[in-house]
Amino acid sequence: SKTWVDKGFKNTVVEHGAALGIDVEVVPRKTGTRGFHVIKRRWVIERSLGWLMLHRRLARDYETLPASSEAMIHIAMIDNTAKRITGETTPTWRDPR
Repeated sequence: SKTWVDKGFKNTVVEHGAALGIDVEVVPRKTGTRGFHVIKRRWVIERSLGWLMLHRRLARDYETLPASSEAMIHIAMIDNTAKRITGETTPTWRDPR
């Protein structure tokens, strides 16, 4: 397993990941660039979190058990994948219809 973290995480995260058998890579910002820019591999996480936030139940922390929250994340990602495979979408309040 491998995970990427931003520079805000210190060596304790790397050490904790090593203890769990996870390769933790710290992704630094580009020093010469100001404002927003895409950072290697970090956009994947931002995009995935954006997809999850489209599901109303995940927009707030309603679940009391971590297993329930994990199940809701699985359901949301299955829904996203099914929409991509079939090309169908369900109307939402964001649709201009």
